[in-house]
Amino acid sequence: MSKDQLTPKEEELMQILWENEPALISKLIELYPDPKPHFNTVSTVMRRLEAKGVVGHNDVGGSYHYYAIAKKEDFRNRSFMNFIKNYFGGSYYGAVSALVAEDKITAEELKELLNLVEQKGK
Repeated sequence: MSKDQLTPKEEELMQILWENEPALISKLIELYPDPKPHFNTVSTVMRRLEAKGVVGHNDVGGSYHYYAIAKKEDFRNRSFMNFIKNYFGGSYYGAVSALVAEDKITAEELKELLNLVEQKGK
């Protein structure tokens, strides 16, 4: 796995951190849904995230307060592009078509998207 990709556990932890930073390990664990991971597990994942350069920490009185270095939007865009590439052969049309076929998007929502595309083109 490349340095700019996150494992599912790393991504889950980053989602919690982005919404609650800065945070101690104990606070991150508290925010996890049940079953909550062990302290050492979260600590290990945070060290991996630091090694990847997406998380940093400040030492405040001997306690590490973790914060995100990477922006959520950057990972969202990269993850979305990888999803489209891996599951739809890079076709955004294919992704939207799948949403239509599975009744996951309404005609009204599609009209709104079309309006957005038209506005962007102006």
